[in-house]
Amino acid sequence: MPLLRSGRVAAVVALMCVAAACSTSSKQAQPTPNTAALQKFYQQVPKWGSCDGFGDADDRMPKTAECTHISVPIDYDNPTGPTAQIAVSRIKATGQKIGSLLFNPGGPGEAGIWMAQQGQDTTLAQRFDRIGFDPRGTGDSSPLIECLTAKQWDAERAEPNKLNNPAGIAAQETEDKQFAAHCSQRTGNDFLAHVGTREVVQDMDVIRGVLGDAKMNYVGYSYGTRLGYTYAEKFPDKVRAMVLDGAVDPDEGPVQDSVDQGAGFQKAFDMYAQDCASKPDCPLGQDPAQANAQFHKLVDPLWNHPAPTQDGRGLVYSDAITGVQNTLYASDNWDVLSKGLTELRAGAGDILLKLADLYDGRRKDGTYDNSQDAFLSIHCVDDPAIKDRAVAAKEDAEYRKVAPFLDDGHGTNMSPLDTCAFWPEPNTETPHKLSIPSLPKTVVISTTNDPATPYQSGVDLAQQLNASLITNRGTRHTVFLSGGVPCVDNAVLDYLIDLKQPAQGLTCG
Repeated sequence: MPLLRSGRVAAVVALMCVAAACSTSSKQAQPTPNTAALQKFYQQVPKWGSCDGFGDADDRMPKTAECTHISVPIDYDNPTGPTAQIAVSRIKATGQKIGSLLFNPGGPGEAGIWMAQQGQDTTLAQRFDRIGFDPRGTGDSSPLIECLTAKQWDAERAEPNKLNNPAGIAAQETEDKQFAAHCSQRTGNDFLAHVGTREVVQDMDVIRGVLGDAKMNYVGYSYGTRLGYTYAEKFPDKVRAMVLDGAVDPDEGPVQDSVDQGAGFQKAFDMYAQDCASKPDCPLGQDPAQANAQFHKLVDPLWNHPAPTQDGRGLVYSDAITGVQNTLYASDNWDVLSKGLTELRAGAGDILLKLADLYDGRRKDGTYDNSQDAFLSIHCVDDPAIKDRAVAAKEDAEYRKVAPFLDDGHGTNMSPLDTCAFWPEPNTETPHKLSIPSLPKTVVISTTNDPATPYQSGVDLAQQLNASLITNRGTRHTVFLSGGVPCVDNAVLDYLIDLKQPAQGLTCG
C-alpha cells in the first residue's frame, strides 16, 4: 500500500462550489561540500521581479510578491559541476523586520512558491519577509523531475486494478519497472540521484544565506517537518525558530509508516461516518457501524464497471479511493465527500474524479503538474526500498487490517514490490532517532486525529528534538494558519516573533 503525500485541502474546499509524509530520515553520510567552492552560491545576488508566470493559474501571487531563481549545485559533493535553479518568492515585511520566514507545504513533491502568502493577515506579515520556494525538481524550479506524460498518466489511472495473484503481481511489477525507466530516461539519473531531502535542506541553507539571514526561521508542514528536522541536524547553529506541523517520525521505517497512515485514514473515515450518520441524507446510512460495508457497496463495483463522468474518462476504483482520501485530510471537506458518494450512489462519478484530479495534479486542460512524478522520485531516493516479498506481503495484510474501508477484498497474502524496489539510484537516508543537543527550542504541532501523520509521531518528534509540543484536538492534517484554531496560531506567532515558548502541555481545539 503506498504512502500518501499531503492532500490538497484548500482545493477540495473550493470544489464545494462545484458540487478535496511522509516517511523517515537518515544517519547515512551526508555530502561534505567544498566550502570555498560553495561561496559563490551564498554570495549570489538574486534578481527579484514580477511573479507573473510563476506557479499554476490557481496559485498566482499578489502584486506585492516578488519572484526569482537561485542557483544551487545539483551535487553538493561537486559544487563546481552542473547547477539547478530554485524558484523562490518573497513578500516583504511591512513593519520592523526580524528576518525571513521560509515555508514548505509538504509532499514530498509539492511546489511551495505560493506559500509566501501564508500569514497575510497576521503579525508575520509585519515582522518577516515571507518566503516560499519550489524544492528542486518541482514547480518552477529546474531541471524538473519528469516521468510520465499527461497521456501516460491518464492511461495509468484508467487501468483496471490488478489482482494480487502471480499474474497480477508480475504485471504490476512490470509497470513499476517501466515507470522507473521513464523517470530515468526523461529526468536523467544524474539529477534523480540528487532530488532528495538531503539536498533540499542544503538548498534551503543557500536560500537563507542569499537572503542575508544569519539564522533560519522555518515553518514546515507534513513532509516539510522532515525537511525541518533534517536541516536542524545538518545546520543546528543556523536555526533561530522552527515550527513543525503534522510531524513525520524520523525513527519509523516505511512499513510501519504506511500502516500507521492507513490506521489514521480509517480513524478519519470513522469520524466522518459518525458525523454523516447524524444527517438524514447520509449516503452511508444512519448506522456508523455499517459504514465500511455501505462504502464498499458504493465503490467495489467500480473494479469492473467504472462510473460514467461528463468528460468521458469514467471513474475507476483507484480514482474513487484517491478522491475519498483527499477529502479525509480535513473535516471541512466532509460535505464534499457526502456529495461525491451521493452522486456515485446515483450512478455518476464526476465529483470523486475531480477530487482525484486535484490530488494527482491534473489541470482543467488535461495536463499535469509534476507533483506525482516528484513524490515517487523523492520517496524512492529518500527511503529504503522494500525488496523482500514477505515484508511487502505483511505490509499489505497489515494495511488491510487497520484500514478496512480501504480493503478492496482481494487480499491474497501476496503483494507486488513497489516502484522503489526497481529505482535506478540508491536511497540516501535511513530511519534513526534524532539527537541535536545544540538545537535551540523548536515547536511541534500534532493533531489528535490527523489521518496522514498520526498524533504520536508529533509526540515522538517533540521528545527527540526537546521541542515544545502543541496538541490540537481535531480531525485534519496540519493546522497552523489554516485550521481556524486561534489557540494554536497565537501561541506559534508569539514563538516566531518573540521566541516565547508555548505553555507546557498546551492543548487547543
